[in-house]
Amino acid sequence: MGNVFVRKRCPSRVTYQDMAILQLKQQRDKLKQYQKRITLQLEKERLLAKQLLKDGKKERALLLLKKKRYQDQLLDKTENQIANLERMVQDIEFAQIEIKVIEGLKAGNDCLKQMHEVLSIEKVERILEETQEAIEYQKQIDELLAGSLTQEDEDAVLAELEAITQEEDITLPELPTDPLPVVPKGVTEGKEAKIKVEREMLAA
Repeated sequence: MGNVFVRKRCPSRVTYQDMAILQLKQQRDKLKQYQKRITLQLEKERLLAKQLLKDGKKERALLLLKKKRYQDQLLDKTENQIANLERMVQDIEFAQIEIKVIEGLKAGNDCLKQMHEVLSIEKVERILEETQEAIEYQKQIDELLAGSLTQEDEDAVLAELEAITQEEDITLPELPTDPLPVVPKGVTEGKEAKIKVEREMLAA
């Protein structure tokens, strides 16, 4: 049983505007081909009319020149139609650029709105206020550490300390009542002898 491969169809990137531009350019190219063919034909007819005049066939030459005149008018109309088609192509292409610019502006505007929702004016003002309070608090701490208290501040601090002392009885921690451990006599004598030898060596 053979394997069946299913190719996933990718979405077409060709837009309606692209198709319209393609059709307009095709029409323009056809008109240019027609214009080129008529131009060559008019040149031939002009030479033919000149030859007819030389051969004395004035009536046929006049008729041929009238036909040439009519074709000249068609050629002028063709030129105008080509100009209109090219202008329309340019307008559509520029409109596509404008749409992309508008889409970019819309995406940027949506992004800004989301950022503004996350960080509203109230939040910014609150953050600034908190920051200013923190700065003022740190400034007060710095002034205290720098010893910038006035005599009045010193008196107030001492008065507050005295009030706290009177309100609460300050009790010292109790000293341990357990007897100290006894150090063996041989250990202390050895250490004292070692210290004595080191001092004599330093004095020598």
